[in-house]
Amino acid sequence: MTQELVSVRYLVDDVEFYTRNLDFAVRTSALPAFADVVRGNLRLLLSGPASSAGRPMPDGTKPGPGGWNRIHLIVDDIDAEVSGLRAAGVEFRSDVVTGPGGRQIVFDDPAGNPVELFQPAAR
Repeated sequence: MTQELVSVRYLVDDVEFYTRNLDFAVRTSALPAFADVVRGNLRLLLSGPASSAGRPMPDGTKPGPGGWNRIHLIVDDIDAEVSGLRAAGVEFRSDVVTGPGGRQIVFDDPAGNPVELFQPAAR
């Protein structure tokens, strides 16, 4: 089976946050307005305020980030990831939560988009 990229557009304030802090690789960029980045099979189309995706709608509504829908990044060592992100100034919505499937924590990128780090439980 071919592994294809899954693409998600994220409206962000800091286009470089994902490459600087979350190990996404840049495919193409037009900084600071836009970057096409990948991590594994996840392709994020990061659109900053100056991008075409950030332009107001015909009724004047301005697209923006935020909410609780989020990307889900699987990590091998959640404690190390959290420690590194905290050292970079990232604030988390809570502490690490442990459930039957593993451990997770959610933080907001600089634009308010939630990102979940998830370490699966050992099987």
